[in-house]
Amino acid sequence: MEQNFGNCKIIKFEPCEQIDAQLESFAEDFFEVIEINYTDDGQEQLIGYMRLNTADNELIVAAKKWGVDLPPYSVELLRGRDWLKENVIKFAPVEVDEFYVYGIHENNVDKHGKIGIKIYAATAFGSEHQTTKCCLRGISEINCLINTPQKVLDVGTGSGILSLAAAKLWKNAQIVAVDIDDESVKVTEQNAIDNGVEKQIIAAYSDGYASEIVQKNAPYDVILANILARPLIAMAKDMAKNLKVGGYAVISGFIDEQVDWVVGEHEKYGLQLQKIYEDGQWHAALLKRI
Repeated sequence: MEQNFGNCKIIKFEPCEQIDAQLESFAEDFFEVIEINYTDDGQEQLIGYMRLNTADNELIVAAKKWGVDLPPYSVELLRGRDWLKENVIKFAPVEVDEFYVYGIHENNVDKHGKIGIKIYAATAFGSEHQTTKCCLRGISEINCLINTPQKVLDVGTGSGILSLAAAKLWKNAQIVAVDIDDESVKVTEQNAIDNGVEKQIIAAYSDGYASEIVQKNAPYDVILANILARPLIAMAKDMAKNLKVGGYAVISGFIDEQVDWVVGEHEKYGLQLQKIYEDGQWHAALLKRI
């Protein structure tokens, strides 16, 4: 992508329970960069960045050509010398247990003696979100329970941050990192290279547990799934099938009122709750297959 000097417009679509796949595909094609944010009540919000000289009606015209019905949205002006770098790529360092997560833009980083994880997160969600922090705490907990996990699966890898944490913590582990978003797969591959763990991580497209790469490497000692409540529930049975007896899983992406619903569905398949982590309204659960 070329440099984006000057001001830009931010298009913020009204939050919804789940972003329509066709709308997301259109947004990826139309906007310079898109983000998917998650509200405190668990809804998804699509945000698009476009150049200042792009007329507002161009968005409407393009959507009609795609056959997309645009949900309500607002338009804001973002002023910045390099808005892509300053507003999309950058994020404050995140310190969770033994991990120190920081942006690729940072120089001379003091990691405070912790395990450093360098992330380029402009095009893949997850680096700062509360669910990611909860999952990192879960990984730390697993490290106290299993000495040397050999096989790890990261479902819905996003920027690959959980896979990177697993690779750096467990030097002999092989990690399969999958996502339904091709851009996330590419970003995970690059983040693995930037962190020197590309030999440990296989990043690939997969709709949940369906791909050949996931099934070929099963069963796993550890499974990580930072997604949302409904897809977690839909894949609970598959998680149990792909996790070794005695293995551990960390699931996240659900809020206060969804905890019993999500955990209860996993318990039906022999995934016993060990611990709940929370950050604001967001929760993660540590499960063990019994």
